[in-house]
Amino acid sequence: MKLRFLGSTSDDGQCPTLYETDRGTYVVQGDTVTDPEALAELRNVLPGESFVEIPKELLRFAEGS
Repeated sequence: MKLRFLGSTSDDGQCPTLYETDRGTYVVQGDTVTDPEALAELRNVLPGESFVEIPKELLRFAEGS
């Protein structure tokens, strides 16, 4: 898989960051969701899947990609 950097809402080079893949998907870099209540609400979680939290404004970099 190849990644293309789309943008970040971080001024110091840390997460959150959004990437586009050559497979027609996105990869997000953000804080891992660890809240037990939030994790309990997730559905159909498959082995190997994980979840990161990103701010809504990060998705502006995906528009028109």
